[in-house]
Amino acid sequence: MSTATLVGLRDYLYDTLSPDNMIWLGTQLTEYGHKQEEHFPKPYTMEEINARLDLAEADFAAGKGIPDEEAWSELDDAITPNNREPEMAEAV
Repeated sequence: MSTATLVGLRDYLYDTLSPDNMIWLGTQLTEYGHKQEEHFPKPYTMEEINARLDLAEADFAAGKGIPDEEAWSELDDAITPNNREPEMAEAV
């Protein structure tokens, strides 16, 4: 929602609600907002991203993981059993 829309909604509520209603609504929105934040992952910092990349590169250098080509090959095998091309359905 745009800032202008939010400001318009806020101003409407200022003119419409009693002080008690504003406090109640503010509390409800704050509590709901905090609950919603729990469901969204927090973004990584650049330091965290670099640390994860360093670990992944070290794992790969140590022989852990599989090369890209092998991973794609395994996926293809899982999708098309017996390495055969999937049959196309006839157009009706």
